[in-house]
Amino acid sequence: MSFPVLNQMRMFLLAAWLGVAIYFSVVVAPSVFGTLRSFSLINANEIAGTIVTRTLSIVNTSGFILSLLLLISTLALKKNYGRTSLILQIALLMIVAVATGLGEWVIAVRMRGLRAAMHGQIDQVALSDPNRIAFAALHSYSVAALGIAMIAGLLACFVIAKPLQIGLRGR
Repeated sequence: MSFPVLNQMRMFLLAAWLGVAIYFSVVVAPSVFGTLRSFSLINANEIAGTIVTRTLSIVNTSGFILSLLLLISTLALKKNYGRTSLILQIALLMIVAVATGLGEWVIAVRMRGLRAAMHGQIDQVALSDPNRIAFAALHSYSVAALGIAMIAGLLACFVIAKPLQIGLRGR
């Protein structure tokens, strides 16, 4: 396979993950919480959180695996990139890997532990409870980690696309 085809495949895979991450953040999570809350269920947030946690696990794990595969392919194709492009790709893909890995295997694990400590009824725990406060803080870290991964992924798309643009202009 030629470099432009491989590079387009790499960009397609990264763009697909980025689309999934954006869709999850903008559509899935708010819709699940909003829909379940509209039924006035006592444990609406608990149910919604369980659904969102499982879905986010897929987004984070796939982002981690994809970023590692793209890192490997970047190194395999390094002769086709300039030094700056190569360094930027490696740095940005490492950021995606670290952010999604932390989001899944550090932050989410701690959040699940806190939910278990609250006996699965986070809606019934006082807002001043230390576990609930810690959970809220971890939630903000989770949002930040995915946001950082998405920004790095978007920037990586531009860096990966640059050789394609140069190749097209040269024809």
